[in-house]
Amino acid sequence: MKSLIEFTNEGLYCPPADIYIDPWRPVKKAIVTHAHSDHARWGMKHYLAHHDSENILRLRLGQDISLETLAYNQVIDIAGVKVSLHPAGHIYGSSQVRLEHKGQVWVISGDYKLEDDGFSGQFEPVRCHSFVTESTFGLPIYSWKPQPSVMEEIHQWWQNNQSQQKASLLIAYSLGKAQRIVHQLDRSIGPVYLHGAVFNVHNALIAGGAALPELPKVTSDVSKEDLRKSLIIAPSSALNGPWVNRFKPFSTGVASGWMMVRGAKRRRAADRGFVLSDHADWQGLNQAVAATGADSVYVTHGFTSVFSRWLQEQGKQAYEVETLYAGELEENVEASANVVPESK
Repeated sequence: MKSLIEFTNEGLYCPPADIYIDPWRPVKKAIVTHAHSDHARWGMKHYLAHHDSENILRLRLGQDISLETLAYNQVIDIAGVKVSLHPAGHIYGSSQVRLEHKGQVWVISGDYKLEDDGFSGQFEPVRCHSFVTESTFGLPIYSWKPQPSVMEEIHQWWQNNQSQQKASLLIAYSLGKAQRIVHQLDRSIGPVYLHGAVFNVHNALIAGGAALPELPKVTSDVSKEDLRKSLIIAPSSALNGPWVNRFKPFSTGVASGWMMVRGAKRRRAADRGFVLSDHADWQGLNQAVAATGADSVYVTHGFTSVFSRWLQEQGKQAYEVETLYAGELEENVEASANVVPESK
């Protein structure tokens, strides 16, 4: 029987439906799992995504893109292929893609995490014959603390900086991590400000119905006294220019799964590292694969060789797949050409 999904130079392709999932080169029809720039690329004739991704996709790819949206678990028929989107828990609006045709069921995970962060939705295991999974943190050393524990670390760091009359500059992805942090922050501690890139994404999500508090963009008008009490959330690209000088003296924290690795904090010139990732850890990856019941597993971006070999040792038919997805990397692209940092 011919495979329902082919791995091509353009991306993951479903021939019966003539549609691609998260293609990295321009194609006619694309299903997009979520709005991060390594999965949602410019140049497709038509996009299909979850309702909650619409405002961000239009912000990043252009207001006039041809975009159709679906609710979770809504099934549509594309040339005889049943297509539906299911919660991935990665960021707001992120989806797994389920495709069914002539007895074959495939699920493409996109990026995902199993912990419910209170904002991005709860990952939903989907039974299938073949599962395409990420492996960004596909090593046993990656094991996440519960989010409340990490948030308590962030709160204590912020309060300690206040006692030293320092601003708290927290580096986090402008789409995804910034919102889950804001959603869980104890804002009674002090003022919270957003970098321009985070502010633009934040407001686009609010306009699309996301339950987020309205927060101000940091500008040169904010007083030094306010800044010394403040938590400022910014993408890592903000550290590359003079923008940060206005906050001196300040302490820099970085929220990333990579903070679990010794030396990562030093390489990013951070005073504090907070281990917080929007991707599944080692245990989460294994739980997700097991929950699908898949006979065949295709491992993309991350520690593909380690994770696929491990799955083979557990009796799975597992294969490495080369893709252009980036996973959780430096956020130089995450500000996006359509989300220009403010100079003021």
